[in-house]
Amino acid sequence: MQHLANIFWLGTKELRSFSRDFVLFGFVVYSFTLAVYVQAESPMQEVNNSAVAIVDEDHSALSRAIAAALQPPYFSRPTEIAAGQVDRLMDTARSTFVLHIPPHFERDLRAGRQPAVQANVDATAMMQAGIGAGYLQRIIAREIARFAMRAEPTQAEPVSLAVRVAFNPKLTTQLFNAVMAIIGNVNMLAIILAGAAIIREREHGTMDHLLIMPLMPFEIAAAKVWANGLVITVAVGLSLWLVIETLLGIRIVGSVPLFMVGVMLYLFFATAIGIFLGTVARSMPQLGLLFILIALPMNILSGGNTPLDSMPAFLRGAMQLSPSTHFVSFAQAILYRGAGIDVVWPQFAIVGLVGGVFFVLSVIRFRKISAAAVM
Repeated sequence: MQHLANIFWLGTKELRSFSRDFVLFGFVVYSFTLAVYVQAESPMQEVNNSAVAIVDEDHSALSRAIAAALQPPYFSRPTEIAAGQVDRLMDTARSTFVLHIPPHFERDLRAGRQPAVQANVDATAMMQAGIGAGYLQRIIAREIARFAMRAEPTQAEPVSLAVRVAFNPKLTTQLFNAVMAIIGNVNMLAIILAGAAIIREREHGTMDHLLIMPLMPFEIAAAKVWANGLVITVAVGLSLWLVIETLLGIRIVGSVPLFMVGVMLYLFFATAIGIFLGTVARSMPQLGLLFILIALPMNILSGGNTPLDSMPAFLRGAMQLSPSTHFVSFAQAILYRGAGIDVVWPQFAIVGLVGGVFFVLSVIRFRKISAAAVM
């Protein structure tokens, strides 16, 4: 019981030190409020009001139907231009897409020929260019199919394709960006807070006071884990409630309590990494450099920014050893697809196992520097 009491009171000391560090406190508040909101609202990956211009050299009913089919919210109202204006509009980025409908387009279709519609795409808007070109192709194909059915009403399509979009019917990136912002901040801040707690103790000289007290290195490390983990857990819960559900109006499909259990489990690993880095670094600048070398690649390659399937096979296999990959996996499964514990328990087990190993390594490293400091 004495060990638990020591861990509890040392943890409350950590919480008081954190509350008096206004810079770090403000950084945590910013990371789980304004940073999440900005990341959810700013980077739009879907096509939204893309500028379209049309060079219509046919002026037929079919060309007008194609122009009328380009509507918000995907495309802005198309502007009709002359052929000589195409290069200027593309060079000045005033139009992302320019369609060129050739002369006698409708007449050639009626005659059974295969005229081509040229689509000029500004690929500097990479995400919208790729998705928008596919939208344009489907819209043009649909209008041509309608025209063909009116011309030959007895001819029916042999196959009807029914597309059902799961988990994100509107194909918006707002939910994805908001949740990924929280996950990335959990990984970043847990390591920074735990590492900064060690550095702060060493720079202020309070570490020496702790080492001469009848305390075990395990108690000091465990106190920093639960105190800093509690700060991040509370921040995540408030961010889900205030920012995502209340401010952004996004409905969370899965179980928030189950996700919070997963967050606490992952924080066990992340804070252990922070303590380990704090024992290696001798100052906050060194801690920042170690963070860049270890935490940033672990966060970027975890699957939150790009799918694991798009990575090379050796890198994909190596990242399976990182708990951050499994954290992103079960977070997406719970919050996006409504998965239960029967689905995500393997990821929970891996995160807990690796977290326990790193906590043991952190305690061993902390015990070594404690013995060196006492001597």
